[in-house]
Amino acid sequence: MAKKTLADLPVDLKGRKVLVRVDFNVPHTSQGEISNDRRLRGALSTIQNLLKAGCAVIAMSHFGRPKGDPLKDQPFTMDRIAKRLGELLGIKVQKANDSAGQHAANLASNLRPGEVLLLENLRFDKGEQGGCPVYAGKIAALGDVYVNDAFGTCHRKDASMVAVPEAMKDKPRVVGTLVAKELDILNTLLSHPGRPFVALLGGGKVSDKIGFIKALLNQVDKILVGGAMTYTFLKAQGVGIGASRCEADKLEVARELLSLGKGKVELPEDHLVVSALDAPHTSKVIEGDIPEGWIGVDIGPKTIARYQTIIAEAKTIVWNGPMGKFEDKPYSQGTLKIALAMAKSQATTVVGGGETAEAVEAFGLDEKMSHVSTGGGAFLEYVEGTPFAALAQIEDK
Repeated sequence: MAKKTLADLPVDLKGRKVLVRVDFNVPHTSQGEISNDRRLRGALSTIQNLLKAGCAVIAMSHFGRPKGDPLKDQPFTMDRIAKRLGELLGIKVQKANDSAGQHAANLASNLRPGEVLLLENLRFDKGEQGGCPVYAGKIAALGDVYVNDAFGTCHRKDASMVAVPEAMKDKPRVVGTLVAKELDILNTLLSHPGRPFVALLGGGKVSDKIGFIKALLNQVDKILVGGAMTYTFLKAQGVGIGASRCEADKLEVARELLSLGKGKVELPEDHLVVSALDAPHTSKVIEGDIPEGWIGVDIGPKTIARYQTIIAEAKTIVWNGPMGKFEDKPYSQGTLKIALAMAKSQATTVVGGGETAEAVEAFGLDEKMSHVSTGGGAFLEYVEGTPFAALAQIEDK
């Protein structure tokens, strides 16, 4: 069922206070410095549209994984995020010292049209991940409208995603620009994709993507496998993988997926291998069995060429998971060349968030893709068909 969007809100929003659940859980250093602001930029459209309509915006998000120790959690305050958001918006963004306390309530009460308030890190309060209705009620009382623009958190049942909109069921509840686009792209992908429909799957673990792979096998024409999960599939077939990373307890699952695939699953035929992860000078290309002691770190040139040919002929491509240890430049060629092939493709190209999104942005190719998702886990679960309680709280059209 299609969800109501910003376009479905009342025409006269001037003076309304709008609670916007954003996803500002940005990549960061150990000190909390923002290393990539893509998620902040992704929220600008919704916030700017609301400001133009004469609203006051109260934004809320979690950031990092605070443990409850005020000193150790200091890097996860929202101060830097408020500053950077203000720079992107071109206005000063106020920042509350709490998310559901008196300071937030005071600032929200005095917030004027055209102004933005950012609540403190939601996960500083145990009520957020506990889904506490009392905590949610305090946040809900701050706003007249609820907007979910946090696709990356839509698969969570945190208070800000479920209990807050539930407490606002007598008020307008819609999705923002970012979530609306994600849902539109994914629904098209799952209902009537152009064919051939090709999926690229990489990353470390088969176990993280069992449901995702099974769902794709019912949809796609080909699945091209890369990354460390390659070696679990190969070992399941009796191929030597040396000292490469492998989920030994998932070999039977890998065999099941290959059987379900009925020829749809393509595995690498050659590999870039090293004697140790910190020894790129030892790298060489191996076909077939990987010798004992050697570690696979990327797909090889023959595999890259084969995958490039398949990509060039595709009409729809979805990619989740890097092809190798791309964060180390000597092992990044497989991921880079696949990204370049997708950038040149005339197909609809969808990048499934997480590390894959970080990779294409690091290569400067994100603008060449049809869509780069802001949700890693949410992207996987949506494709799997998992119902999202957060979206159930949004009004249907």
